[in-house]
Amino acid sequence: MPVRNGGAFLAGAVQSILDQSLQEFELLLVDDHSSDGAIDRLHRHDDRLVVLSHEGAGVSSAFNAGLARARGQFIARMDADDIALRDRLEQQVSFLRSHEDIDICGACVEIFSEQKIAGGNERYQAWLNNLRTPQAIRREMFIESPIPNPTAMFRSTALRSLGGFHDPEWPEDYDLYLRADARGIKMGKPPGCLLRWREHPGRLTRTEDRYSQGNFQAAKAHYLANSRLPAGEPVVIWGAGPGGRLMHDLLQGEGTAIKGFLDIHPRRIGGQKRGLPIWPLDKLSALADSFILVAVGTAGVRPEIREFMDRHARIEGEDYLFVA
Repeated sequence: MPVRNGGAFLAGAVQSILDQSLQEFELLLVDDHSSDGAIDRLHRHDDRLVVLSHEGAGVSSAFNAGLARARGQFIARMDADDIALRDRLEQQVSFLRSHEDIDICGACVEIFSEQKIAGGNERYQAWLNNLRTPQAIRREMFIESPIPNPTAMFRSTALRSLGGFHDPEWPEDYDLYLRADARGIKMGKPPGCLLRWREHPGRLTRTEDRYSQGNFQAAKAHYLANSRLPAGEPVVIWGAGPGGRLMHDLLQGEGTAIKGFLDIHPRRIGGQKRGLPIWPLDKLSALADSFILVAVGTAGVRPEIREFMDRHARIEGEDYLFVA
């Protein structure tokens, strides 16, 4: 558990791990140069809680310091502001032991807050909790990060083979899962909610630029270009709006040429963006040699797009991917 100034939430997060139904574990709390006194206020009456000091080099470095000290067959991630349900560790260990082909185990979550949860978070939670099999997670890897970071449990061998967390310009957790995907490492989740994931203004994802949407898109473009796009196939982007144009720019920066755009907007069709043609959807049949990246993020449209692609005998993951 990397911690820098865990504040009022830290004690509850720690206690939720110490109260687990699975009792044989070590909780390594890595103090990344905290100054708020929250760690000092913990009741350290449990020998399973070990506090390690770190120099304040950031969350990836802090996690890796804990990884270097960890001795277990399984390594679980936990954040200082969330609440693990009592059977989280037991369920995840059981899942990994019964699914020997899976090396990263996430969990379904309940997003909660002291304030009202926005509709976008409700949709995000439903999307996350619907991705449980390795096939579903791989299929939708480039929509968003499919494993909530504080739910992750890894086989130690797999995590170490990946070199732990890196410190890229984009989110470090998404980077890890994209690297795992590129290596063919399988990910899955057991049924049932195992973590209450707190939404609050002080979360790193709300306060650090690396978690901006632009940086998420940069991560997608980097790993699309270097691991998932079929070599030699032309690439067409469905969606000539801001999201599609950003993906064009990022992929171009990675050395991937874009053939053109597909769109449904009458004012766009027949025009150009980035010097490339914008075609109507009925052009798809003439693009049989092209890989399609769907950069349309409008809520609720993915089922319609999948139905359209099915009618045109396009297979998700082989002929097209959602990137929004």
